[in-house]
Amino acid sequence: MIEVRTCDWSDPDGERLRAEMTAEMDERYADRAANASPALFEALALDPSEVVFVGVATRDGVPAGHAALRRRGADLELKRMYVTPEARGSGVSRALLDWVEQTARKDGATRVILQTGDRQPDAVRVYEREGYVRIPVYPPYADVPELMSICMAKAL
Repeated sequence: MIEVRTCDWSDPDGERLRAEMTAEMDERYADRAANASPALFEALALDPSEVVFVGVATRDGVPAGHAALRRRGADLELKRMYVTPEARGSGVSRALLDWVEQTARKDGATRVILQTGDRQPDAVRVYEREGYVRIPVYPPYADVPELMSICMAKAL
């Protein structure tokens, strides 16, 4: 059984899942990080004070995924979406995206936007399957072409 609960940024399960995501992304993009400009790290940074909603998914009681939302004008931006490797393909990403979209609707957002990397085709496939479409790269990611960002949105 998959459940998503709303929690605080400081939730221990959320902190652990974000640390796992950081380790995975650090490995996936290690060559780029080694030569990156400070602007790249600034674009990817997330100030916890900007986060308005956090969700942690559990699968059979085990923490298996994370998502956070921050405001971007009338939109909510999906940040730190992560599913543990052992839970991938089990429906956790769909449950998290359902939570994201329901939360955004309740908050009055008209769409959810997101940025992902070109070395995350698995994530792009999940988002496309769930109705997200590519949009032009938006700031701050547009200001850092070496990110090779893929930006997407879903109208609510």
